[in-house]
Amino acid sequence: MSTLQKAFTIVETVVARQSAGMTFAEVVAATKTPKASAHRILKELVAMGVLTFAPNTARYRGSLKLAGFGCQVTANLDLRILGHPHLEALHEATHHTATLGIRDGDAGVYVDKIETQDYGIKLFSEVGKRFPLHCTAMGKSLLAFARKEDRERFLAQPLEAITSKTIVDPVKLREELASVRKEGFALDREEITRGVICVAAPIFGSPDDVVGAVSIAFPSYICSDRSIEAEIEAVRRQAAAISGALVRGQGDKTA
Repeated sequence: MSTLQKAFTIVETVVARQSAGMTFAEVVAATKTPKASAHRILKELVAMGVLTFAPNTARYRGSLKLAGFGCQVTANLDLRILGHPHLEALHEATHHTATLGIRDGDAGVYVDKIETQDYGIKLFSEVGKRFPLHCTAMGKSLLAFARKEDRERFLAQPLEAITSKTIVDPVKLREELASVRKEGFALDREEITRGVICVAAPIFGSPDDVVGAVSIAFPSYICSDRSIEAEIEAVRRQAAAISGALVRGQGDKTA
């Protein structure tokens, strides 16, 4: 058994006895891990914040960090399940390619997509693919409502110019993100793909917790020919609907 497997076994065993906790001797006996290995692994797990250790009782328990991991996994699963009907509604209302995404560190990840075949423009938004935060509408939505310290850390990094319209000045991007927070939607004006405009809006699991974003993409000539207010309103409406579905779903689980 590898060290990683031993660590997972220890975490699973301790969490299974969360209410009472486990002593070192109990962990060793239950997992059949050599004492030296168990001591080293437990020490590292506590240092990482995965397990807690109470000196007064000498017992290990799972930490709230594990609960946070579980909530994130559940939220992302719920987001795709609860969000898909609204993604379909958005596609039906606008006839544009509609996508759903989440933030994973300093990038976004597409988790669902409904594509239109009407426009002869290839969009590189396959499910599971990562996308940059600074030059996509979904990325800006996710970044604008992220924690301030995360946002400022991101803005301190070099911003890659993908097209001639990509915003690479952190001051200008910071101003645009402030506008996104004020208006409730974000635009990508050919900043990642020439000839393509995107509109996105954030999805919230709670008033202060952005868990994803929804967007539509369409050729830039549409924006030149007419107003895109209808697209903006459709995206905002479905983002709000997904947020509401998530909140209701969480309420049902705790009822």
